Amino acid sequence: MDELDEALTDLEDTLKSKVTRRQPEQQKEQAWCLTVVTNAVVCWHTEYMGLAVGELRNAGREVDAEVLAHISPARSSAVNYYGSITVDYDRELAQLDDQGRRPLRTVATDDPAAGL
Repeated sequence: MDELDEALTDLEDTLKSKVTRRQPEQQKEQAWCLTVVTNAVVCWHTEYMGLAVGELRNAGREVDAEVLAHISPARSSAVNYYGSITVDYDRELAQLDDQGRRPLRTVATDDPAAGL
């Protein structure tokens, strides 16, 4: 099972155990909302994975396209399907760069354990 299938399975399991609406139309609406959230997570991961790869390449790291073909933006391990989170909006907004993006985490580009 690839990561997108796992993310969709997580979403499906969430719907089975956490559908709180009684009417079918309301249940459908809840399912669509969760689908939108899942799609947003995939888009977010896609954007930031591209930024990370670009930064590695700009730093002189070789990033093999064949390796990238096996990386999925559908990671769902950091997604909390069952609860809510608290966000300090002021702190998060203060971190954004001039293009509205959060900074990437930095690692030493000569560290083989750093990933790509």
